[in-house]
Amino acid sequence: MTQAAPSQQTALALLQSVFGYPAFRGAQAEIIDHVVNGGDALVLMPTGGGKSLCYQLPAMLRQGVGIVVSPLIALMQDQVDALAEVGVRAAFLNSTQTFQQALAIEQKMRQGELDLVYVAPERLLTQRCLELLEICPISLFAIDEAHCVSQWGHDFRPEYIKLSVLHERFPAIPRIALTATADQATRAEIISRLQLENALQFVSSFDRPNIRYRIVEKASGRQQLLDFLQAEHPQDAGIVYCLSRKKVEETAEFLNQHGVTALPYHAGLELAVRTKNQARFLREDSIVMVATIAFGMGIDKPDVRFVAHLDLPKSIEGYYQETGRAGRDGGPANAWMAYGLQDVVQQRRMIEESEADENYKRLQSGKLDSMLSLCETIRCRRRHLLSYFGQNDASTHTNCGNCDVCLNPPKAFDASVATQQLLSAIYRVDQRFAAGHVIDVLRGMDSERIQQWRHDKLSTYGIGSERSEAEWRAILRQAIAQGYVSVDYESYNALKLTETARAVLKGEQSVQMRQYEKPQKAAKQKRAVSKGYDETDLSAQGQHIFEKLRGWRMETARLHNVPAYVIFHDSTLRDIAKANPSSLEDLRGVSGVGEKKLATYGEEIVKLVASLN
Repeated sequence: MTQAAPSQQTALALLQSVFGYPAFRGAQAEIIDHVVNGGDALVLMPTGGGKSLCYQLPAMLRQGVGIVVSPLIALMQDQVDALAEVGVRAAFLNSTQTFQQALAIEQKMRQGELDLVYVAPERLLTQRCLELLEICPISLFAIDEAHCVSQWGHDFRPEYIKLSVLHERFPAIPRIALTATADQATRAEIISRLQLENALQFVSSFDRPNIRYRIVEKASGRQQLLDFLQAEHPQDAGIVYCLSRKKVEETAEFLNQHGVTALPYHAGLELAVRTKNQARFLREDSIVMVATIAFGMGIDKPDVRFVAHLDLPKSIEGYYQETGRAGRDGGPANAWMAYGLQDVVQQRRMIEESEADENYKRLQSGKLDSMLSLCETIRCRRRHLLSYFGQNDASTHTNCGNCDVCLNPPKAFDASVATQQLLSAIYRVDQRFAAGHVIDVLRGMDSERIQQWRHDKLSTYGIGSERSEAEWRAILRQAIAQGYVSVDYESYNALKLTETARAVLKGEQSVQMRQYEKPQKAAKQKRAVSKGYDETDLSAQGQHIFEKLRGWRMETARLHNVPAYVIFHDSTLRDIAKANPSSLEDLRGVSGVGEKKLATYGEEIVKLVASLN
């Protein structure tokens, strides 16, 4: 199928008139120009970096309809609503529609009456859908969340592997694959499986400077989470990730009991409940979603002020993807995690007990090791993250000043003797006992079990009595992370020495560790991380206008049955409050106010602002 020349309208003109943004960011302009001219592209751009514009604008500039392959059926309605608000002709095809509704969309596609259609990969791969695409004018294929194609990645979707059919059946139509997270191996797999060998690769900086990364020693996880929320995020929207469904429900209940509006989300809940909870999270302010990783991919809520983890993620890719859901509006946000010895043991056990082949287990162990390294690092966490993704520029050579390691540098100490004591104790109990018993031996505890096994007679009994149980757990956790100790899950979590332990025991290798610090209760902070932005640069009158605009937006969103951010982002309301417009002309040019929104809401906003002056 031959394509007509791109419209005389330029991408920048559309960006300004339709989306209301004054200029492109980063590589957006180059990517759009490449795709408009028929080129394939692989785009790696952090969450909130503006990936969607990279396929939306080319779809509008090229002849035909842009097909967006997305795994996110639950979010397609909101994505289409957001485009409709700015005047883009968009629709979706998925299993939530009646046959008649789908027929109507298909008719519009054939007649060239749509700019964009969102389709789940399962739907796209049906014979009916492929035959429909054969007879429709298609401008491009956008494959969103492209990391789902990787069998070694953190979010594998089997149906994504079959998307190579797009290249085979539609070789003349440009394809753009997009993701926020892909290390070098995942990137190579995306290219191979989607047959994008000739695609240009656009890799943006992975840095999200507005996110503050913090990992704390887990003592009482739920209480630490509550302290953190009460101190820093009262009334803020956020996401809490837990590993199990049971923990999700217990954590949500705990938060509700302590005055935090929290909703559970996991695959075991009825679809209607999941859908309702997701809709509330997207449409209401101040909701905390407690979820398994089943929740969140593609969530476009811009004012998520924090993402918290009560369990260790399986990989840095997963951690980066999940924390990336915070602060999409560019405002300050927190990525907070409580992490302890049990997390390490649990994740190692899950890998060992999985039915995967040895290659996969080895790969997952490597990813977990990288995650543990991030947790235990004594250097800037942001530098550590960026280095993992292969980013090697000025940002990976300077400390960020906005992570816990930079703000409160941990003390490192020579842990060679302590590690020798630990390894010796494991050896003396015949490598048959779990962490609790080994630590009791080190601390010289007088328990029935120690008496039963006569472990009070060992040379290692009591040699570590000057350290607390929590200190020894921190040392053991780091010894596991550094590869000196393993856990035998088939023998009741018995601790075992690895080959690398020998050099430490013989004094041939020194060991550096983080000094244990007793967890501190989160102190109440000034609202540096607050309702989307630090509003200190607004005058008292500007702040008053901003709050009234938020109220107006909430009512307008309710009337339109869309999330509030679909009407306007906080950043746009803030700019309107600063501009204090007295006419439509004053509103034109405010970032986020395109022509359609100006026509739809301009008069109301000008009238509201006038009533406040």
